[in-house]
Amino acid sequence: MSRIGSEVYVLAGTTLATSIALTLVMRNFALSRGLLDVPNERSSHKVPTPRGGGAAIAVTAMTGFGILAALHRLDFAAFAALAGGLAVAAVGFVDDRQALPAVVRLSAHVTAAMWALAWLGGLSALRVGGHLISLGGLGPVVGVLGIVWVLNLFNFMDGIDGLAASEATFVAWSGALLTAAESASSGVAAAALVFGASCLGFLRWNWPPAQIFMGDVGSGYLGYVIAVLALAATRENPVALWAWLILGGVFFVDATVTLLRRLLRGERVYEAHRTHAYQWLARRWGSHAKVTCAILIVNVFWLFPCAVFATRRPSLAAATVIFAFAPLVLVAIATSGRREANDRR
Repeated sequence: MSRIGSEVYVLAGTTLATSIALTLVMRNFALSRGLLDVPNERSSHKVPTPRGGGAAIAVTAMTGFGILAALHRLDFAAFAALAGGLAVAAVGFVDDRQALPAVVRLSAHVTAAMWALAWLGGLSALRVGGHLISLGGLGPVVGVLGIVWVLNLFNFMDGIDGLAASEATFVAWSGALLTAAESASSGVAAAALVFGASCLGFLRWNWPPAQIFMGDVGSGYLGYVIAVLALAATRENPVALWAWLILGGVFFVDATVTLLRRLLRGERVYEAHRTHAYQWLARRWGSHAKVTCAILIVNVFWLFPCAVFATRRPSLAAATVIFAFAPLVLVAIATSGRREANDRR
């Protein structure tokens, strides 16, 4: 990480402190306005909790990105692509207060994804085995769908205390480490370091038992930024997308397996539910903290080494994704979907 520069570390520290303070401000604001997430039969929490704290992440992270761009530590194309996250956060902010139609949210997400890809020059060629594979005309479509899926899966996975913020911190800082090691010059590592600091600051108040929830304003923004950082890193290293995909493996697998299972059952996938593997484990173990810590352990001791291996062995990177995801898929299949029928016993 020495290539990042001391001024970036100072900025990250400042971002961390600012995020902690601003999240507290948001909590007090939500309490004064009665902006509370009241538990219902689909909730994983038991007491009314302030929401919308993710705005602190968006504000501090975007400010940090702006400073990096001003210092010429983040190229303007990457900065502009990341700025699209403000639209995602804004739609989430409104949705947290007055439920928006799904078509409105989706339209904003697709537009932001198209904006990011336009600035990043589309979806870069990927390293598969010993070859560089370009998707050609399908690249923009796959890129938009990928960004939209990542920002929505973070919303799906933001269901217990501390999980989404700790996952984003891990993915961002691990991605920063891997990107810096590859001598990338676009500033992705610096941006990821600052972004992780903003997430960690929020986590100070969101760790179980959470004193504030991030809401859609935060969860969608987290997913968007991580997707854009991964695509930006791939511009310089065709293996980077595989490494970032591995780092977010728990979220990708749980969200995807659960969605497919619900589709096969003919359920309404847009309705709130508690069928994710992490939600079932939280009920089974009776603790949000245990599940969040367990996922962090998987991240650090399984997914991070796999991502390092993929980065160092480019020809095996795509295959490493399958290797890293295989046990996660088995766990997700064994646990996700165990919901209301069991809960009513």
